[in-house]
Amino acid sequence: MESLKNRRKIINRQELQLALEALWDDKDLTPQKRRQQWLGLYKEALKKGYAEVERRFIVDQDGAKAVMGNAFVMDQVIRILYDVTTKYLYPSSSPTMSETVCIVAVGGYGRGEMSPQSDVDLLFLHDYKISPRVEQIVEEMLYMLWDMGLKVGQSTRSIDECVKQAKADWTICTSMLESRYIWGEKKLYTKMARAFDKQVMNGNEKKFMAAKLDERDERHKKMGDTRYVLEPNIKEGKGGLRDLHALYWITKSLYKVKDISELVLQKKLTQKEVDRFKKAQQYLWTLRCHLHYLTKRSEDRLTFDVQPELALRMGYKNHAGASGVERFMKHYFLVAKEVGDLTRIFLSAFEASAQKRRVLGVPLNMFKKEVEGFKIDTGRLAVASGKVLEENPIDMLRIFRVFQQTDYDIHPRTIRSITRRLKVINKDLQNDPEANRIFLEILTAKENPEVTLRMMNECGVLGRFLPDFGRVVAQMQYDMYHVYTTDEHTIRAIGIMNMIEQGELVDDHPVASKIFDKVISKDALYVAVLLHDIAKGRGGDHSVLGAEVAKEVCPRLGLNEEQTQTVIWLVREHLLMSNTAFKRDLDDPKTIEDFASKVQSLERLRLLLCLTVVDIRAVGPNVWNNWKATLLRDLYNRTEDILSGGLETEGRDKRIEGAKAALAEKLNHWPEEYRKEYLNYGVDSYYLSYRTDELARQAEIVKEAEDHESPLTFRVSVDEENAVTIVTVFAGDHPGLFSRLAGAMAVSGATILNARIHTFTHGMALDNFWVQDLDGQAFSEPRKIVRLEETIRRVLSGELRPLEELGRRAKNALKDRRDIFTVPPRVLIDNKGSETFTIIEVNGRDRAGILFDLTSAITRLGLQIRKSKISTFGEEVVDVFYVKDVFGMKIEHKGKLDQIRETLLDVLEPDRKNDASKQLAS
Repeated sequence: MESLKNRRKIINRQELQLALEALWDDKDLTPQKRRQQWLGLYKEALKKGYAEVERRFIVDQDGAKAVMGNAFVMDQVIRILYDVTTKYLYPSSSPTMSETVCIVAVGGYGRGEMSPQSDVDLLFLHDYKISPRVEQIVEEMLYMLWDMGLKVGQSTRSIDECVKQAKADWTICTSMLESRYIWGEKKLYTKMARAFDKQVMNGNEKKFMAAKLDERDERHKKMGDTRYVLEPNIKEGKGGLRDLHALYWITKSLYKVKDISELVLQKKLTQKEVDRFKKAQQYLWTLRCHLHYLTKRSEDRLTFDVQPELALRMGYKNHAGASGVERFMKHYFLVAKEVGDLTRIFLSAFEASAQKRRVLGVPLNMFKKEVEGFKIDTGRLAVASGKVLEENPIDMLRIFRVFQQTDYDIHPRTIRSITRRLKVINKDLQNDPEANRIFLEILTAKENPEVTLRMMNECGVLGRFLPDFGRVVAQMQYDMYHVYTTDEHTIRAIGIMNMIEQGELVDDHPVASKIFDKVISKDALYVAVLLHDIAKGRGGDHSVLGAEVAKEVCPRLGLNEEQTQTVIWLVREHLLMSNTAFKRDLDDPKTIEDFASKVQSLERLRLLLCLTVVDIRAVGPNVWNNWKATLLRDLYNRTEDILSGGLETEGRDKRIEGAKAALAEKLNHWPEEYRKEYLNYGVDSYYLSYRTDELARQAEIVKEAEDHESPLTFRVSVDEENAVTIVTVFAGDHPGLFSRLAGAMAVSGATILNARIHTFTHGMALDNFWVQDLDGQAFSEPRKIVRLEETIRRVLSGELRPLEELGRRAKNALKDRRDIFTVPPRVLIDNKGSETFTIIEVNGRDRAGILFDLTSAITRLGLQIRKSKISTFGEEVVDVFYVKDVFGMKIEHKGKLDQIRETLLDVLEPDRKNDASKQLAS
């Protein structure tokens, strides 16, 4: 507490104690009233003390002083509470040792750290056997602390109990290790500390270290085993405060120090390394204090809703290419990465101090030898000294290639040497052909490149060797779609590509796995994966900017002209396949023709499919699904047919005739006359839109409806393979039918992925919807299907009005996490992408019922919706509608196109016009 200035302004213990004693002397007060007034004084002291700490924190942004200040406030209150309790409530002129108690801080409070909303962890330490007086003191103090509104974690133990429980439980052992005397009988604490050191820690330092490292690994695994998740836990997550705590605990156990800085005197660490530890800790303390003050609770997750305000409070402003919140999160991830670097440095120091003993299960006297010029030290690759790396900078890369090829890990001491000498990776090494050859080998190796590249990234080698990659290290995007930072996403994508190449993902990605052996430019493919997001955060189209980066990097890596051009194209067009598959009608021949004309070759098609698959799969754990796989597979197969001169090049009329003939064969049990009549119901495009089995299923629905003269018939079919439910509706066609059905789906909690609307020649509509529930799964539970059917009937009968129902639910709903994001609304109208339809693409922030609102507006505009593709990317929705005017023609009049655009923009952003009016008025 020495660095706290003007401590009495935070809390004046003497003044508070005098006020409490004055109330004791007031004989007119009953014990109950006196206690109430005492409680009021304690609360007021806490409130003022914490307020002063917060006031200072807002001014100096010093988390270290804030956590220290909060602990100081608590110390003073507990000391006064103890003194008043033992002096006035349970006095004893000469208490025996069994009648005394010692108040000990444990946990974070024991370290002298208290974040604004942290618990107060206390140990009431007593002698061999607890006495009635000690029980009374403890009870009175606890009740008073609880009445103050404090969250108290407490235990009451004797010295022997402390030792026994610490031996049996590493968590209790850790708590005891960082204990701190607060007040009371100090002899008890001294005796306990000696017994703990002698009976628990002495001789068990290595076991304790192994237990803490195992505990850390398990914690990381629980939290996703990456520090680069976009809503990280700054305490328990990888690279968070708890990792620094683990280093502190191990250091205190091994070296018997009270502060990390003492390791400099012991020559275990350099002053620079200790300063890095303190700087990382200071940042995380400051961030946690801000988070607690903002949320007013013990919150450790940087959720999307708090990130913008935290960025503002910590002074991060918008810059070109990156918003303030993105810059804030990048800084956090760099600090989390720094904690990883510090962990390796500390582990190296720990191991160096354990000569000729077994550390972490590896015998230090293991037989030494060399591999590729690197010596083997304790079963790990090592360099003799840091000077070796300075004299041979290429070894900074070569050691990672040897690590990748062998079963040997890299020694922590060598990792430490590498991180200290990153400056040797200069332009000379970056342009060295041999260094680039080694790097390309690492990137494209059959041995898992993901592990090696991640280690290189953690050490700073990857970003130093490829400065463009260094710019995206810890780069985040403030949205709900991207789960990882750009560098972590890229490294994961490379790992997935390697798994596809090795045949490990055949079930998940059968087409990509099958065609990979046919890929000629494998080196180009891996480089394209590495560079596909390299220009994010620079402002502008990252695909176009990334292609410019590829133009510079590829020759340096040793790729020839042809490979370089392939990478440039892949980086520039890496979103082409997903945009086409998810946003365009794959049954429209022009969609496939346009896509094929951009791809041009089977080799590019294969490369693009593989890149698209790993790019989507690496976004996050729940982004890839069978529906997306089906769309990509269909696009690939249809394009392959065109590029290889297959079925798609056949005449359209011939294919329609073939589809009708196959359907007629399936319906050969129907009366011939009705069968012929039915085959004339659909327009030509209808028969090219489905496989024969699906056409037959729909035909049976139509026949049943007409046999029973039913005005409304619908069927629900579950497609387990693609995790979707197909809802087929057969009813009289009328304007707004699609919109009402979309409303029914929204009310039922169904998410529409795709929709196709067909009007038969006799005036009936056959509409098909592919839907999922809110968890991205098919509607397969009977009760959900029944509810879906019932809602559709009620909506179409007019009994239930979707607009009113969705509005009522919106009023009563909890705040949607999507509401915190801003997605610029955009309406794109394309008259070139289809021969017969105008394509309207709508981009905006997702919300419940948005598809119903959009389709209602399109209906009011007098347009016919014939097909739609629905995609959601986190908080952003991309809805595509294929429409015609009332005469069945494309919409080409500029005035009408402007009206469509303005109307749909108003749906996406209802307050747009009001905001514009306010701006004009002001």
